Amino acid sequence: MKPYLLLLFLLVSCTAKQEKETSVLFADDADKADTLQYYDLHEIQHSGTIIAGTLSGPDTYYEYHGKGMGAQYMLAEAFAQSIGVVLQMEISPDTASLLQKLKQGQIDFIALEMPNWQTRDNEPLLSQAIAEWWKPERIKQIESAANNTTVTVRRHMRPVMQDAAHGIISAYDDLFRRYSSAAGWDWRLLAAMCYQESGFDPNAVSSMGAMGLMQLMPFTADAMGVPSDKRFDPEQNIAASARYIRKVSQSFSDIRDSEERIRFTLAAYNGGVGHVQDAQTLARKAGRNHQVWHEVAPYILRLAEPRYYRDPDVVNGYMRGSETEAYVRLIMNRWNQYRGSARSYSSGSTPSPSRKSLQDGEYKSVVKPAEEWTPEE
Repeated sequence: MKPYLLLLFLLVSCTAKQEKETSVLFADDADKADTLQYYDLHEIQHSGTIIAGTLSGPDTYYEYHGKGMGAQYMLAEAFAQSIGVVLQMEISPDTASLLQKLKQGQIDFIALEMPNWQTRDNEPLLSQAIAEWWKPERIKQIESAANNTTVTVRRHMRPVMQDAAHGIISAYDDLFRRYSSAAGWDWRLLAAMCYQESGFDPNAVSSMGAMGLMQLMPFTADAMGVPSDKRFDPEQNIAASARYIRKVSQSFSDIRDSEERIRFTLAAYNGGVGHVQDAQTLARKAGRNHQVWHEVAPYILRLAEPRYYRDPDVVNGYMRGSETEAYVRLIMNRWNQYRGSARSYSSGSTPSPSRKSLQDGEYKSVVKPAEEWTPEE
């Protein structure tokens, strides 16, 4: 067995299980403390939820396209499934905060690589279940799967522009025009985003489960009211994506400059609203303008560094920010190219820059690209 397993402290969850009458021990109010009533395996199974606390990080837990990732998360999730409950994750900036949450009954156990493996005597059945489940071969298998984090998209790429001579971008231009008002965007920006997501392949599917032209995740499709049998339908997919873009954009309604708001919306569509807002928080703390993308982009990238994703003001932890930064940059570049070459008869179209080649790899944005910043020492 490896020199570490998981340090598992087992206490009552006062968040998910308040129907039980329990008293909580507060470190600063010991005089008022009563005897704690702990949840053992049967009580946790009855409640249907087990709450794990951990630190954010690539090897512990982070969210990627709305899905949990990281070895410790995957181990905890597999254990939760083995006992028939749903896993809820809570992240903290440091181990001291984790221990405090544990003491106050906010989490059931800590999922983290530690030198020892300890459980509380108050839950013998849960301790036994953990000991029987956490076997070296199972840990090795799950950790191997967690380390394989490459995201692939199975798609048949169409030309970046179907007919440049006649200003036709794709076979779906009419749909982009029809639903651009729902997004509040120029239709050619929707087209640029679609090419980045799927290469105009309506049957594209990613290893994360994203579907169709705009690569809708299942939970997004559900939230936008798309039936399961219509998620690859071009019109349904584009229409739902446009509605979702509008919803995401509202999270940045305080950004008055429309193109800046577009950049933040694109970043959030790819990386999540919470992560983008964390980067804004870090930029603001550093004295940067949190409403200007090239001032925030460095902190999108830095959310891959422990110093930043464990900052006490960062709520959502680790982020694979290099993908999001590139996503924004490539789509803005392509949009500028489409504005120079595609027919503009649609509401809300924007003044076009000069024409440029539309061959892949030859894009040069007319706006300041995100990489034109100088990292702080």
